[in-house]
Amino acid sequence: MHAATRTAIFRRLKAANPNPTTELLYETPFELLVAVMLSAHTTDKSVNAATRVLFPLANTPAAIAALGVEGVKPYIKNVGLYNTKARNLIGLARQIIERHGGEVPGERAALEALPGVGRKTASIILNMVFGEPEIAVDTHIFRVANRTGLAPGKNPLQVEAGLIRNTPAQYRRDAHHWLLLHGRYVCTARAPACPTCIIRDLCEYKHKTPPKAAPAKGTRVSQAIRRHSAARGGRGKRRA
Repeated sequence: MHAATRTAIFRRLKAANPNPTTELLYETPFELLVAVMLSAHTTDKSVNAATRVLFPLANTPAAIAALGVEGVKPYIKNVGLYNTKARNLIGLARQIIERHGGEVPGERAALEALPGVGRKTASIILNMVFGEPEIAVDTHIFRVANRTGLAPGKNPLQVEAGLIRNTPAQYRRDAHHWLLLHGRYVCTARAPACPTCIIRDLCEYKHKTPPKAAPAKGTRVSQAIRRHSAARGGRGKRRA
């Protein structure tokens, strides 16, 4: 893909959604870390339902650690793999207390050493909390990067390297959210909404959904984000 095409893609994504952010609800770096860790192999909706109950009662490393594995399980029981995540959550909280003075660390190695935290979670924290131009690659971003031609790769690491190398610097900070939301709401795994896609003419995908096969309720990512933003009451306080 030509560099000018990449720039044009991100220019349009930014115009549609100037201030992208996660759909996970959080207020502090630790809450975000917990929410992202819990979101593996499950939906943001399920995680938000759990943290709406958990965080008002325990939203610090000390408070989470005090609950213990069995104490935290009832709060995250509807989140996938909750037994493993409960153990990781308590281990994560204790390690932050013991090794990092109760604060979320800002180095990749330290983050990835935490129980339940892999490269993707670490990249999200480094990006959103510490302002680093990291691009975490999940299934949505992997699909979008390969379909569009932005950064073809056989695995997430290859796609991540391609995106970091080729994404214009002015768009790198928010690229993760733009691509994730585009994959979640427009460039879906089945029947992508190509006819209503704002980058359809720039996309190199050879099997675009024809107009007649487009989902009846297909919508641009900007519309989906506006609805989401209105529902949560703006970008300020993230937890109801």
